[in-house]
Formats: sequence, C-alpha cells, structure tokens
Amino acid sequence: MQRDPLDPKGLIREAYRIEGIVSGECRSIFLDWALSLPEGQDTQEAIAEMIARYAPGHPGHPMTEVLESGTVTSTTPRRRGGWRSRPRDS
Repeated sequence: MQRDPLDPKGLIREAYRIEGIVSGECRSIFLDWALSLPEGQDTQEAIAEMIARYAPGHPGHPMTEVLESGTVTSTTPRRRGGWRSRPRDS
C-alpha cells in the first residue's frame, strides 16, 4: 500500500472509520494531521483535498465539520483597547 503524501499517517482516513467519534476527538486528530503535513505543503490546499475526498460520503460526520472549520481563515487581530487606543494630548 502506497502512503498518501497528504495523510501519511492515515489519520483523516481512520477518523472517518471510527464509529461514534465526537468533535473533540476529531479536532485532536486534525491537529496531529496538520502538524504531520510535509514541510512547504499549503495547509488550505490539503484541507480542501481532504474535504473533496471524504465529505461527499460523510456529510454529517464530525471530521467533515472540523475540516470545514479549518478552511475559515482568520483575520489579523486588531487592538480593541488599552492605553494606545485612547486619545492623548500631543
């Protein structure tokens, strides 16, 4: 059996095979999977590939939900308060 470069440990594949797996377990598996991706691999592309492979056959699966939440990109945090945001006398 040839190893999958996007899922070298088979974590995502196996997560879909586990009966009764819950969202928290899927998040843990997802983190382990993301950390095991090859260096230089675009994470968003890898997530999209995993969704394309597994989501159509498992629409309500917790791993599908975790993968889909992984596609949401975060914005740059903004300061919301503190002394730097207050008006000062120049």
